[in-house]
Amino acid sequence: MASSLKYLLIFDFDETIVNENSDDCVVQAAPNQELPDWLSSSIQDGFYYQYMQKVLKYLGDKGVKLADLRSVYEKIPLSPGMPDLFRFLMKKQDRFEIILISDANVFGVESSLKAHGFHSLFRRVISNHTKVEKNGYLSLEPYHTHTCPNCPASMCKRKIVTEYLVERSKDGVTFEKVMYVGDGANDFCPSVVLTATDVAFSRKNYPMHQLIQKEQQKGTFKAKVVPWDSADLVRDYIQELLNKS
Repeated sequence: MASSLKYLLIFDFDETIVNENSDDCVVQAAPNQELPDWLSSSIQDGFYYQYMQKVLKYLGDKGVKLADLRSVYEKIPLSPGMPDLFRFLMKKQDRFEIILISDANVFGVESSLKAHGFHSLFRRVISNHTKVEKNGYLSLEPYHTHTCPNCPASMCKRKIVTEYLVERSKDGVTFEKVMYVGDGANDFCPSVVLTATDVAFSRKNYPMHQLIQKEQQKGTFKAKVVPWDSADLVRDYIQELLNKS
């Protein structure tokens, strides 16, 4: 029966679900909402998580509490059309398995989703590990290790997607279609393993979309590409898909 077939829907978080970069937003919890130069100039390409480890320690040293950080994450606005898309998906949960893959951190992502009332939509939130230390500080560790030359040291989303599909296959779950909603270069990496029956929803004029366009010119990108500037376009596409099935 067609109605029993599931679609796997994968969401990025920063500048996809929320309309800003959540890592950059934590500065709002800092004294005078700014970080010292020695800290903000210590970012190394590909090792952003190490910078965020230092930021969280600095905020802790300055007396910033967990509740202050949570409050920042809770206030980050969702991207245009995203609340409507999520409300639509809430009504169709039997048709989808929905996961989130983010190079931000579990504490921030879950704080945001819970505040907006959409946490229950996701079967799994995959992000860099956070824990509350004895002193009350929030600490951050990379999600995993990998050998991908194109991704940040903390996370290769292609590896995660590939492993997730293998894991679900062992559970006896296969998907009719995989759909990926993202914006960044690290969302392009998993999109190249999508097949001709899958869909890449790439945010217009963001790195994922620009990189896909280059691949399309070479004729090497397999998935159907649906660019979006509002998540209404994602919802409309999915609605049409469900109408046909």
